[in-house]
Parts: sequence; structure tokens; C-alpha cells
Amino acid sequence: MTDKYLHALLTPREMGQADRLTIEGGVPGTALMERAGAAVAKAALARFAGARRIAVLAGPGNNGGDAYVVARLLRDAGRDVRLYGLVDPSGLSGDAAAAASAWREPTLSLDGFEPEDADLVVDGLFGAGLARPVDGDAAVAIARANDVATPVIAIDLPSGVSGASGEVLGASVRADLTVTFFRRKPGHLLEPGRSLCGSTIVADIGIEEAVLDHIKPQTFANEPSLWLEAFASPADAGHKYDRGHAVVFSGGPSQTGAGRLSAQAALRAGAGLVTLFSPAAAMQVNASHLTAVMLKRCNDDADLASLIEDARYNAFILGPGFGVGERARLFAAAILAKGRRLVLDADAISSFQETPDLLFATAKEAASRHGLAEPLLVLTPHEGEFKRLFPEITAESGHSKLDRARNAAGRSGAIVVLKGRDTVIAAPDGRATINANGTPWLATAGTGDVLAGIVAAQLAQGMPSFEAACAGVWMHGRAAELFGPGLISEDLPATLPKVHAELQALSGRKG
Repeated sequence: MTDKYLHALLTPREMGQADRLTIEGGVPGTALMERAGAAVAKAALARFAGARRIAVLAGPGNNGGDAYVVARLLRDAGRDVRLYGLVDPSGLSGDAAAAASAWREPTLSLDGFEPEDADLVVDGLFGAGLARPVDGDAAVAIARANDVATPVIAIDLPSGVSGASGEVLGASVRADLTVTFFRRKPGHLLEPGRSLCGSTIVADIGIEEAVLDHIKPQTFANEPSLWLEAFASPADAGHKYDRGHAVVFSGGPSQTGAGRLSAQAALRAGAGLVTLFSPAAAMQVNASHLTAVMLKRCNDDADLASLIEDARYNAFILGPGFGVGERARLFAAAILAKGRRLVLDADAISSFQETPDLLFATAKEAASRHGLAEPLLVLTPHEGEFKRLFPEITAESGHSKLDRARNAAGRSGAIVVLKGRDTVIAAPDGRATINANGTPWLATAGTGDVLAGIVAAQLAQGMPSFEAACAGVWMHGRAAELFGPGLISEDLPATLPKVHAELQALSGRKG
């Protein structure tokens, strides 16, 4: 196995497969449970060293078995432990029953759980594989835990959070710390699960990395190791044209700011040249604000056809502040027909609300005609824009954000960047990543325009489309982290040099 699975996210089904392969390889299930419990107990003693009275909640499955191991080990460490079971220990089976049999103290009824009497609560009611809403005594216990200030450490995932989707099924524990095993699940990164986990520790419980070669996961946390080899850095003997020429379309005289934000971001993110294509009425406004970003007049599709005869224009951004309508549709079609890569954002996405299939067909046909293996089109919708472009996918119930992005990529043939705190990037071939960096300060006007520019810069420099989108999203989030509180969109491009420096350090390349 290579490091390609280092940041893999396993669905509950895939995690079950990893367990089965490990057990079939000769590791008893009881050994895995013992190691899982030991990892949680170790984390509890390290993070909550002052906790003397500990309440442990045990559910009916293997998560409950882990809880019995945790209770025993914490008791052996000298803590006053009370274990509350959702079911009578005699009702447990398999490895969980074996773990319960080693607990020599009473198992108390869950309806007697009073979290205010404890210094720490260990949540082992339900794990990542929960598939039905939490109700009854478990829901009452969760509500009690959430109503007090007693810290909670969750085993695998906070009870009530779906490991597949991050959604809350009925009710969910709010954990301060979550300890999971071998690999994280999508539910650790997708909201609201991400916020409910607190901080997350991934513990090694003896599952061999080689099982991932059999499972072949397709979902990953978006980390630089996934795309750093393809990331473009200036060559010692290179020049600006080696780094591509990105183009951003400006809106009218009163809507020029969004395009300039994208253009500035594209330049800071690594494109060798950036030009703003502007309607004649907005030329003077744009010219008064631009320095390194160049400016060309582009009033209509005839102007555009003439301009894009220059093959050096190789990556385009259409949408920020552009306006909704036929002009956006014509421009998108013209760019794609030339085999150029296009980031479609904001108004340009909404322009295809009534004719999404036309957009998708145009992009697919153009890529095929130009012999390109990579999608030409990168879509960067927020939830509202996604709903307008993919209403039938939005209307289907039971799909997570990850599912929706992946389905949209398959249908459109495009790279889909479904934005939010838990931005999902999906490719038509089924690959997907979930972004984990960034700050709440990114929820401010113009940051999406900056993201489009960063992604386009990677496309201009020749990164594959999926990797370019992943890199752009990560860089965007990391710039926000480095700037800190008080961030506005104009701060992001200026912070990108620090992000480049970090990526150069990670890759070992010279600055």
C-alpha cells in the first residue's frame, strides 16, 4: 500500500469490511475491541486527568462493548466508574458480550443516568453505523448529557451522528473529544457531525494498512498529500507564460468588485498572467483599480470569439458579479467549445437554471472533441446555486452532502465544489474529498469569488481539474486560518504567499 490512502475516509460499511478482513487475517475481534477501549481510556486519562467520577454509557452493539472495556480500564486506573447500559448485559452477543462479562461491577439502568454527578461522561451508546433515529431511554440520556457542562468523550462518533452523512438521527451527543479507530468516517467531517465531534483522535488498533488496497476507498479528507505532487511551483528557468494565463469576466460598472477579487486571487495563487475581460461601460472603473492584472474589452460574443483565438488564455472564471442571463450562457459555451477550462460560479451557474443539461452536454462534447481526459468544467455552487442547477438531486431524500456532490459530478461530467464549512469536491469518476480547514470568518461577502480565482490559477498552471479544485479549496481555507479573526475577502489574496511557503516546505521544493 502507498500513502494514497493516508487520508481516506471510510463509510461504516467500509469500516466493517476493514474489521472483517483483519479478523479473517487472524486478529480476534475481542483484541480489536480491547485495543479500541484502551485507546479511549488513554485519551480520557490524558485529556481529563482530573476527572475522578466517570459515567460510562454502553449501547447494545460493539460500540457498547468498547464502552465496557473503557469502564473496566478506567476503574483499574483508580477512577470511580459507573456504567449505564441501554440493555441488560445478558442481551449482548459476540465480542460485546465478552467485554461485558469482564466488567465485575453492576450495570446500571440507563434511565438512572445523572451526568451532573460525574466529572466526565464516556458515550458508547451508538457508533458510526447507526442507521435509525435515536429514541427512548437513549434519547433521554443524550438530552441529559447535553443539558449540563460535564465534558463528554465519544467512542467512534457522538451517538446519534451518522458515520456516512454526518446527519443527526433523532438526537445526538455533543462531544468535547471523539476517539475513532483506524480511519475517520465522512460523518467526522460533514456537518453537523463535524461540529458535534469536538476534537477527533484517530487511534491505531492493529488494523493493517493493506486492507485499504482491498477496500479501495474513494473518499478522502482534503489534505495536501493528495495533490501536492501535481501542485505547480515556478521553475528556476521558467517564465510567466509557463504558469498559464487566467481570464476573469467583469460585470457592469456597478458590479466590478467580484471579478477583480477573483482576478487578484488568481494572480496571487500562482497564475503567470491574469486578464480581466470587461464590458466597455466598465473599462474605466476597472482600469482605476488594476495594476498587475491586465484589462481587455469584451462586450459581446463577437468580442469574446476574437479574444479567445489567443490560445494562451487557458483558464477562465465566469460568474462573479457577471449577471444572470443569455450572455453568460453564450460566453460559457464559447469557452468550452474552444477546449478551455472554465470555473463556473455565482451568476453563471444561475444562468443555466432552466437549461442545465445544455451546459453539461456542451462541456462533455467539447472535452471529447478535444481529446481531453480531464473535465473542462469546474462548478463552484453554494447550496442555493446547487439547488437551482441540480433540483432533482436536491429533491431526492436520504442523500448526504457527499452523495449529492458525487451524484452531481456524475451527471454533469464536471468537477463539483459544493461549498460550505464542510466543502465537498467531487469528480465524475467517483473520487471525492471533504475539506477540513478554514474558519467561520470565511462566511463573508466575496470569499467565494476569491476561491474561484484560486482554483482557476491551478487550472491555468496545468494541474488536473480534480486536484486543482482540491488544492484551491485547501489554500482558500488555509489562508483564512493564517489571517485569523476579522477576515474579509480582500485579506485572502494577500495571505496566499504564506500558504505557498507552507506548501513549498511540505514538498521540499526551494522557494
